[in-house]
Amino acid sequence: MSLDTSTSGFGWRAVQVFTVLVYIFMFAPILVVIVLSFNASQFGGFPMTGFSLHWYAKLMQNESVLRAFQTSLWVAVVTSVVCSVLGILAALALVRYEFPGKEWVNTILIAPALVPETVLGVGLLLLIRFAHQPRTLWLLVLGHIMLALPYVVLVVQARLIGVKRVYEEAAMSLGANRFQTFREITLPLIMPAIVASVLLVFTISFDNITASMFWRPSGVETMPTEILSMLKISISPEINALGTLMIVVTVGLPLLGGGLARYLARSAR
Repeated sequence: MSLDTSTSGFGWRAVQVFTVLVYIFMFAPILVVIVLSFNASQFGGFPMTGFSLHWYAKLMQNESVLRAFQTSLWVAVVTSVVCSVLGILAALALVRYEFPGKEWVNTILIAPALVPETVLGVGLLLLIRFAHQPRTLWLLVLGHIMLALPYVVLVVQARLIGVKRVYEEAAMSLGANRFQTFREITLPLIMPAIVASVLLVFTISFDNITASMFWRPSGVETMPTEILSMLKISISPEINALGTLMIVVTVGLPLLGGGLARYLARSAR
């Protein structure tokens, strides 16, 4: 019996060590990029010659990077706003109402999240070419909306299912109309899911590269495509600084969204 206990304990320790090694393998390159972004040397490697913010200052003076940042920010904000409105309406319709073709609508809305982005990117690009439609910034926004909308629908749906309908019925029985009921009862209850989904959609759009490569118009760069083009030319320490900023945005926003969602959920209780 003691042998079995010692064997199982050794196996559990082996699993823990293996898990730690996997995490180190996954996150060590990210940590290296962050550390080297503060290297004073113009050669992005070890040993470091000193601590400096020179590459961040130089990055802020790079006009092409600033244009790419403005483009990505604008596309991500528009995508977040449109997906929030459409996703909330779609989730309400799918959870609260019955109508013909409901399962088909749900499948169509969720399908882009199940198809690889490369397949969607090539497919939409072929459709654009077939329709003789030039690639524009608005088509890029529509593509990002198509990719991100399923996540808003799924997150808000999951929250709505947990909201009992009796609260809405009680409000309407007291004289509130449907809009007032949604504004005063339903919206505050699903606000944590809305905040989380908005920040998630912003991150997905801001960090998207696969689809953006196919859909962006000529001469327009987003942040991910700008990083890719910089890597093709040369490996500059500016790329480490730019990569660090992207890591802060793409990791920080989901963490912020999770924290806000928990805070709002506790406040609602």
